[in-house]
Amino acid sequence: MGNHRPHSKDSVRVVVTGIGMATPLGVGKETFGARLFAGESAISGIKSFPTDNLPSHLGAEVTDFSPRDFISLKNLRRMDRISQLTTAAARLALDDAGLAVNSGNRDRIGILLGTAFGATDVTVHLTETLIKEGPALVNPIMVPNTVLNAAAGHASIELGFRGVNVTVTHFAVSAETALAYAVAEIRRGAADFILAGGADIISPFYYEALTRFYALSPTDGKTEACRPFDRNRNGMVAGEGCGILCLESLEGARARGRNPYCEITGLGLGSSPTPPTQWPTDPAGIKRTIRRALDNAGIGPEDIHAVSAAANGGRVLDAVEAAAYADIFGDVKANAKDGPAVTSLKGALGESFSGGGIRACALAMSLERGALPPTVGLAEPIGPLAFVRGETKTLPIDYALLAGISFGGTYVYLVFSRYHGEETKP
Repeated sequence: MGNHRPHSKDSVRVVVTGIGMATPLGVGKETFGARLFAGESAISGIKSFPTDNLPSHLGAEVTDFSPRDFISLKNLRRMDRISQLTTAAARLALDDAGLAVNSGNRDRIGILLGTAFGATDVTVHLTETLIKEGPALVNPIMVPNTVLNAAAGHASIELGFRGVNVTVTHFAVSAETALAYAVAEIRRGAADFILAGGADIISPFYYEALTRFYALSPTDGKTEACRPFDRNRNGMVAGEGCGILCLESLEGARARGRNPYCEITGLGLGSSPTPPTQWPTDPAGIKRTIRRALDNAGIGPEDIHAVSAAANGGRVLDAVEAAAYADIFGDVKANAKDGPAVTSLKGALGESFSGGGIRACALAMSLERGALPPTVGLAEPIGPLAFVRGETKTLPIDYALLAGISFGGTYVYLVFSRYHGEETKP
C-alpha cells in the first residue's frame, strides 16, 4: 500500500452519478457498454463523405443517432452536429443521475465541455458560402455555431440549466482538462452539479487536414488500421462523439439517495517543451504529471490497478507513454508486467482529440463493473506492461488512471477511485 491518506471530513469528495454518451459504439451507456466490453470496434470505412482521393479511408463515426429523440424541434433547427451530440449526451447524463432541472436547482447546474476543433463542418461551409456567394447568402443561424462554445451553449438552452458554462480547447487533452476543471469547481463549491466531458466530430476538412499532417494510418503505406501499443502501428484512425459525466459532491449524492459509480480523487496537470504539432518524446513530463495526480489523491503508484491510456496507434505517442508507465510502475514492482492493467480504447473508438470524455465514461463503468475492456488492434505489444488484449479482463479496480497526452507536450491525468463509502479505501 502507498502513502494513502484518508479524506478530511472538511474536504469535498467529488463523485460520478451520471453517464451520458453519443459514440461510434452506440448512444447511451447500455449499448456502448455492451459493445465495448465485448471487445467490438466501431472503426470502418468513412460513410459521410468520399475519401477516394485520400490515402486513408477508415474512421469511427456516430451512425445510429436520432437527434429528435433528445432535442426539441424548436432548438434542433438551430443546432449543428456537434451541438446535437453534446446535448444528447448531456441529457442522458442528467437522466442517469436522476436529476431533473427545475427552478430550484437550475442556477447550480453547469457544463464544462472540452472540444479540440469544434464545428469544423459549419465553419468550412460558412467560409465557402462567404467567399463564393457573398455575405448576403450566409445563413445567420450558422454564424453562432462557428464559435467553440456553441455546443455547451446549445445544451444549456435545451436542458434549461444556468450555472457555470465553460468550453475548454486544449488540443488532445481538451476533455481531460474540462474534467479536471469541473472537479476543482465542485470542490470549491462553485456548482452543485457539473456536466463534464468532451465532444468532437469528423468532417471532410478535419479528415483531410490530418492526412496532410501524416497523422492518419497508414503512415507507412501498409495496411490501414488503429493498433495502439503495437509494434506494427502506423498512425491513428479518426474518431468522433461525445461523452459526459455528471459530477457532484458525495454529500449531495447521499442527500439525493444516489449511489455513485466512482469518485475522482486526484488531478495532475503538466507540460514539457514540445513543438505544437509534435508529440513529446521524453517521458519525464508524463511521469511528473502522474506523480502530481497520485499525490493529489494521496496514493502511490502501487495503488493503481488500471490505466486507460492515451495511445492512439501513433509511432511517437505510444512509445513515450509505454516508456513512462514502465518507469513509474517498474519502480514499485519487480516487473512492469506485474503492474496495473493497461488498455487503450482508441483501437475501438479512434482518436477524436476530445475522446477523453468517452474514455472517462468507460472508466467509470469499469470501476463499477470490475472489468477493463481490451485494446482492440493490439497483437504485438511494444513493451513489458500488463496490456489488456483479446478480451475484457475482470479484476478489482480500487484506483485507476485516466491518461491525457497531447501533441505540444501537454498532459492531464486523473485518478478514478472505486466508491467504498466513508473512506476511499477499506
